[in-house]
Amino acid sequence: QMVDPTLAEMGKNLNEAMKMLEDNQRKVEEENEKKYARKDIPGPLQGSGQDMVSILQLVQNLMHGEEEEETSQSYRLQNLGEQGHMALLGHSLAAYISVLDRERLRKLTTRILSDTTLWLCRLFRYENGSAYYHEDDREGLLKICRLVIHTCYEDYTLEGFNVLCSKQPVIYISSAARTGLGQALCNQLGLPLSCVCRVPCNTMFGSQHQMDVALLDRLIKDDVECGKLPLLLVANAGTPGAGHTDKLGRLKELCEQHKMWLHVEGVNLATLALGYVSSSVLAATKCDSMTLTLGSWLGLPAVPAVTLYRHEDPSLSLAAGLTSSQPVEKLRALPLWLSLQYLGHDGIVERIKHASQLSQRLLENLKNLDFIKTSVEDELSSPVVVFKFFQDYSNRDQTSHAAQASTIQHPIISNERHIYDTFNQWLGEQLAQLVPASGVDVVELEDEGTCVRFSPLMTSAVLGTEIQDIDYLVDCLKMKIPVLTSTLQLREEFEQEVRRTVGLLYIEDLAWPGLGVVRYNYHSDEKNDEKQEKELEKINTELLKKLNELESDLTFSLGPEFGGQKNCVYIGMVTEDLDVSELVETIAATGREIEENSRLLENMTEVVRKGIQEAQLQLQKANEERLLEEGLLRQIPVVGSVLNWFSPFQASPKGRTFNLTAGSLESTESMYVSKAQGTGSTPPPTPTSSLAKQRLPGQKAFKRSLRSSDGFSETSSISHCDDLDKLDQRPPNLSPGQEQGPLEVEGAEEQKEVVQVKTDTEDIHSDKSAPDCTKVEDQASQR
Repeated sequence: QMVDPTLAEMGKNLNEAMKMLEDNQRKVEEENEKKYARKDIPGPLQGSGQDMVSILQLVQNLMHGEEEEETSQSYRLQNLGEQGHMALLGHSLAAYISVLDRERLRKLTTRILSDTTLWLCRLFRYENGSAYYHEDDREGLLKICRLVIHTCYEDYTLEGFNVLCSKQPVIYISSAARTGLGQALCNQLGLPLSCVCRVPCNTMFGSQHQMDVALLDRLIKDDVECGKLPLLLVANAGTPGAGHTDKLGRLKELCEQHKMWLHVEGVNLATLALGYVSSSVLAATKCDSMTLTLGSWLGLPAVPAVTLYRHEDPSLSLAAGLTSSQPVEKLRALPLWLSLQYLGHDGIVERIKHASQLSQRLLENLKNLDFIKTSVEDELSSPVVVFKFFQDYSNRDQTSHAAQASTIQHPIISNERHIYDTFNQWLGEQLAQLVPASGVDVVELEDEGTCVRFSPLMTSAVLGTEIQDIDYLVDCLKMKIPVLTSTLQLREEFEQEVRRTVGLLYIEDLAWPGLGVVRYNYHSDEKNDEKQEKELEKINTELLKKLNELESDLTFSLGPEFGGQKNCVYIGMVTEDLDVSELVETIAATGREIEENSRLLENMTEVVRKGIQEAQLQLQKANEERLLEEGLLRQIPVVGSVLNWFSPFQASPKGRTFNLTAGSLESTESMYVSKAQGTGSTPPPTPTSSLAKQRLPGQKAFKRSLRSSDGFSETSSISHCDDLDKLDQRPPNLSPGQEQGPLEVEGAEEQKEVVQVKTDTEDIHSDKSAPDCTKVEDQASQR
């Protein structure tokens, strides 16, 4: 079929025209969309989204972006391992499984939940129990409290809080429990704080971290007489601080007597999986509920905590939130389901046993260290080791040291208690920084004060702690003990020296872990307190800068960032060879020098102003004298020039120079004669400390060569002559026939200097070292 070429050309042109119109219309629409686009959409959400690589790169930057900036604290990722990857895989699988059809999802989640619950009950010897999986470790106890309320108050579902008014419920918690646990329960349950009763620990007999059972019995009876309803008791199998276990057997009997619910939590519950379990922990298997934190025990990231409980009414469990009809809620157990199968029974037991072995290794080494007191519940099997530095001079019998190691004796004086708390705080921070793989931390105990805690069940699986890490921890502790003892001994001497020194003020700061705090007092007649405070700050800041410039092993700082004294110099830890008197005298001398320089700068403006005025008067007087000497004719413009050409007038230029050091005006005639201003008075030498001593090459400042000052004075002359003998131990002189080269003149000059030094020192040590000094004279005469 033939097509008219003209029509074909017209059709082609029409198509191109339509295409151009459509493109223009599309561009207009896109511009309109951009014009009316929302401006409040955040940057990452604008447009059509970002690719996977960019998103993952952003996550990586957020995780490791500030790693280079972390200089004060070590940065360490969790040691995941393959079991950790299984736990992470469980979270991804849970998200994938949740999209299955409802019937298949129900069967799968029921199987996962029942298997995990059965395995945990068998592993931790808790027969016929149910399990509740939760992210917050306090949520399990919260659900248990609701279950007990529903059980004890039959009309609670219908009447709510009104039914609680008739009999106020009471929850009993040990004083050694986690901080804020009772308040958190009351806030979530809507109960007043009066519903929580804190039970004190033992004071006379037994561990000071165990709940006082006799006192608890009296408290329960008193509450019953007041018309209250004892509801629940929270006991510890391993207190959060010291790791001690309550007397669970007696507490269970007491709860059965008063029809109370017994809930147990603590790190020692992990030992239920071992072959040998102590009787105190084994009693936890008879309790009504317990909370297990398997994530930290086994090194599993992001796995839920588990609360095992026994209850016969499933409807009340559903009402309390312990069970759920939603299949997705049951998928919380999937990471544990995968990880437990991967580890197996042997792997689980091995990790818990390894943590117990680490604590035993540390405890055995601590028993052999002086000035270290430990607090453990059972020396044979204690998963938690708590120790502290304590210097007890009253009883240092080595035979009884091992028996005393199991008890921490706290000082009686409050100031001494604060000082030991400060020192142990510093010790714990230093050990955690030097050995981050150990996982040690600082804990505050009610009776013992500040202590260092090692809880491998909570940290070893996560940090990958090994035996060599414990040995290195003990080595670091051995290095820190002499520093602590020396600093503690020299603190009093430093305080006395500072109080005796004029110009220094001792600042008592019990929270500072170091030698002490000192302030240089600025003596000024200025009545303006603000100006005087600024000057004081300026002098002490400059003093700190000068002290840090000295070559010493001491650390000088402005103190802590928060809570410290202002305008002070904080001195850190020291060693036993510190010369306290030299240190204090150096601080005082440096402060006086800074103060004098500061006053000189303050008076400089007034001195310079008066000097300029005086110089102007003297120059004006000199000009008048010059006019009288030259005569009147020389002042006439033309005549004076001719007269000066025939008969020049010889006159030296006269000026004035201002000496800043002496604060006086001087003539410049000598300057024009010698071309150098060298005839002025030289400034006096800077006074040095009377206690400053000559240090040997490489010796740091503030170091004592010997411990006893008497021994130092007796041997000072001998050691000085020994130094003079060392000056004689030079290469022998060349024979007359040998060439000496250009060094001959220098050698002669050095010999003269040595002879001069020896001659000067003869008079000083003539009494105590006459034989040696006579030898020096003979050697000098021979030269």
